[in-house]
Amino acid sequence: MNWPAGLEQALPEWALTTLTSLVQIGVVCLVLILSVAFLTYFERKVIGFMQNRMGPNRVGPRGLLQPFADVIKLLMKEVIVPSSANRFLFVIAPVLSIAPALAAWAVMPLFPGFVIADIDAALLYVLALTSMGVYGVILAGWASNSKYALLGAMRSAAQIIAYEIAMGFALVGVLMAGGSLNLGAIVEAQAGGPLSWFWLPLFPLFIVYFVSGVAETNRAPFDVAEGESEIVAGFHVEYSGVAFAVFFLAEYANMILIAALTAVLFLGGWTSPFAGSMFSFLDGSVLEFLRASGLHWLALKTAFFLFCFLWFRATFPRYRYDQIMRLGWKVFIPVTIVWIFVEGVMVVLGVGPWSS
Repeated sequence: MNWPAGLEQALPEWALTTLTSLVQIGVVCLVLILSVAFLTYFERKVIGFMQNRMGPNRVGPRGLLQPFADVIKLLMKEVIVPSSANRFLFVIAPVLSIAPALAAWAVMPLFPGFVIADIDAALLYVLALTSMGVYGVILAGWASNSKYALLGAMRSAAQIIAYEIAMGFALVGVLMAGGSLNLGAIVEAQAGGPLSWFWLPLFPLFIVYFVSGVAETNRAPFDVAEGESEIVAGFHVEYSGVAFAVFFLAEYANMILIAALTAVLFLGGWTSPFAGSMFSFLDGSVLEFLRASGLHWLALKTAFFLFCFLWFRATFPRYRYDQIMRLGWKVFIPVTIVWIFVEGVMVVLGVGPWSS
């Protein structure tokens, strides 16, 4: 980031670096929170269209201000802490749910040359942070001192752990293909167009990773932690007002994170789908900044996976809990282990897009 010459002379280098990072963090968080707000709007609109309904259409033109009305409503509601709850853990649980979803964006390469923290172990960092979300769920259920909340928390924790293992094995395949733990290096390893992206040689891992991401975010059809017909509202049944809004924000922020990670790891991130083809001239049909950065391609790929989240919710009925656990333990984990072995043989033989 280029600062005014006077500011660069007045501040030491460490202060400028800190200021730059703070500005980048603020911009990314602002865009992410606005994206979460409008994702709730588009979810209701998309599912309404699929079910032949209107969706939000009262607040603002075509209902575009509905997310802000929902925020104001939740902010005005009273936060009630059960008298027998552990007050400290009850309050800290929503923070433990939202913090990992926001912190993971520190290593996300949005376009060439832009990443808040360009660390070599970015993939391990993301895996560690996404695993921390389960603590917020468990603490929310236990601290509420409610049997229904605790039951929902235990079901959710078991589900998250099962699918976290499958996601971890899928990331091992990406690591083998990209030859690096740095997300930017993984994107650069997929340069060359759709046939060079990892979705094709790692197709089973691609499917396992995305479906496991749907399960880990407790989204339909894996939303047994919030099965209203069974356990009221799951682990956050005792939460209201701002505390409930933070859990709501964490769910949608995790959706965006999983969608963006899937695009980065398997669909080439910011790289153009027209690269290396006869249609490469189409890259010049957008604004110069977008053409040079590739940010629009990452946004479009992320939007596609977010649409899949909404599509799944409108299409599939909720799975039974035994079906969810069987899919995670008996199907996804064996598939990833087998495909990692196959990929290892391909790497040794020099076969595949990573052979060069």
